[in-house]
Amino acid sequence: MLRRAGSGAGLLALAGLLQDNGLLLPSAQAAAANPLATHPSQFPARAKSVIWLFMNGGPSHVDTWDYKPELIRSHGKELAGFDKKTGFFTDAVGPLMKSPFGWARYGASGTWVSDLFPNLSRHVDKMAFLHSCHTESNNHSPALFMINTGSTRMGYPCVGSWMTYGLGSESRNLPAFVVMSDPLDRGLPKGQASNWGAGFLPSVYQGTWLRPKGDPIDNLRPPAGMGDAAQRAQLDLLARLNRQQPGHSADDGELGARIESFELAYRMQTAAPEAFDIEHEPAHLKQLYGLDQPHCRHFAAQCLMARRMVERGVRFVQIYSGGMENQRSWDGHEDIIGNHGGFARETDQPIAGLLADLEQRGLLDETLVIWGGEFGRLPVSQKGGKPGRDHNPLAFTYWLAGGGVKGGVHHGATDELGHKAAVDKVSVNDLHATILHLLGLNHERLTYFHNGRNFRLTDVAGEVVRSILA
Repeated sequence: MLRRAGSGAGLLALAGLLQDNGLLLPSAQAAAANPLATHPSQFPARAKSVIWLFMNGGPSHVDTWDYKPELIRSHGKELAGFDKKTGFFTDAVGPLMKSPFGWARYGASGTWVSDLFPNLSRHVDKMAFLHSCHTESNNHSPALFMINTGSTRMGYPCVGSWMTYGLGSESRNLPAFVVMSDPLDRGLPKGQASNWGAGFLPSVYQGTWLRPKGDPIDNLRPPAGMGDAAQRAQLDLLARLNRQQPGHSADDGELGARIESFELAYRMQTAAPEAFDIEHEPAHLKQLYGLDQPHCRHFAAQCLMARRMVERGVRFVQIYSGGMENQRSWDGHEDIIGNHGGFARETDQPIAGLLADLEQRGLLDETLVIWGGEFGRLPVSQKGGKPGRDHNPLAFTYWLAGGGVKGGVHHGATDELGHKAAVDKVSVNDLHATILHLLGLNHERLTYFHNGRNFRLTDVAGEVVRSILA
């Protein structure tokens, strides 16, 4: 009897450890009770998590990663046949404008990089560049919805929600999907929480937004006077009452998601403060990210926190650089030198530090890092004030690193002036299909039945960009 009881206790402990590490396949009832339980990918994948560095406002590809010597030669000339409705301000279209930044080639790949990125230029051989991206709107809100959800309209699930729906979470004690925004009183991106919403998916898959100031999440500390035993008893009672609801069944996903959200909040009171605490990181690592530099300290802290979260099993982290619009984001309608120069200075060292830190910890191979915004900017100048550039939905650049991506490669090209995507075009659907593929998810098979039909992130389009796969 003692031998049997001892073995049984050991197996129970083993089952608990396997469950905590996502190695125990859940039963149907357990999956309904915990919709964030880890699911196997649809096919073998390199990437387990994503860090999306979102340059909100629309960074100019012709001033960052897409070198155009013809733009130098054509500076000051009119762009023949230009449709003034391409950008947003139709009455402020000026002549062609060369990049005001210096350019040089870096790495074994010989990648052209503007002098906006002195630190990131050292990592170009880790990056795969998509130079021929294009989108469907020249306005911030619909373009933000498009790049995040695959639709220019509100109400659709974002990439992070689809990813956590497809794969679940590897952490029982932290949110599966976390969003951080610009903390410098610049506001949230246009569309706000709809950019990280779950749409018609169960609400458990929506992003958890961390406040840039004060406690990052509400109720992260237990109520005063509430001991652990009392709080545990309260949650157990609440769960029993919820499960006694008339019509409730074991596979009631929405109710299971609500119960699990209470349980996750309880577990987070212990795990989240430790995960968000970067003060105990070694001094040399803080310097690597730029935490000792006032101009980039806020973004450095978010990048370091992102590494700590993926290290602890968080699936998807999205960090927004820039707030509402214009000079408060990468929306350089005026003074492209001051606008892009300022935001690049805030993000260059932190992102370079993140790539270096992930690599030295062996995490880069399983973490997909993404850089980009909602659209690009026009090669012509915008009249009024210091020279700037209007929105350009016809061409922009993204880069990806780690997580099964081939480094130092370039896919597609814009025309000689950077006006339109011209070679091997990449739609937003293609970008999303590629991201899901790197995570072991087939974009055509990852579906959710809603309103009488199956929906997917890529709608009825999308091709994986295979030239950048390692």
